[in-house]
Amino acid sequence: MTAVNIAVWYQVNLQFVNPWFKQYPIIISLFGFPISYAIIKGTNHLVDGLDGMLWGSRLITFSIGIVIFAALTYIHMGQGLNIKTIVSVMLALILVAIQVFWK
Repeated sequence: MTAVNIAVWYQVNLQFVNPWFKQYPIIISLFGFPISYAIIKGTNHLVDGLDGMLWGSRLITFSIGIVIFAALTYIHMGQGLNIKTIVSVMLALILVAIQVFWK
């Protein structure tokens, strides 16, 4: 799911990095099909790995997305992490830990 979150970040946010992506949203949206397919398959594997727990997979996916978003936004946009963002990223990591380690 990490790769999918990275792909989604680039699909949605490259318009702010490179003007070409802002001019051709229809072309960029075509990448939505393989990304959606990867999300469906990834969710299936994640739910299987969590013994059928859909909520656990959703929280893990959400949390991974928060961490990826924070990292890529810092790398490409130079938007640093303030206290609020750091706390949010830490909470996201705690959510993942709870879902993975709490049986």
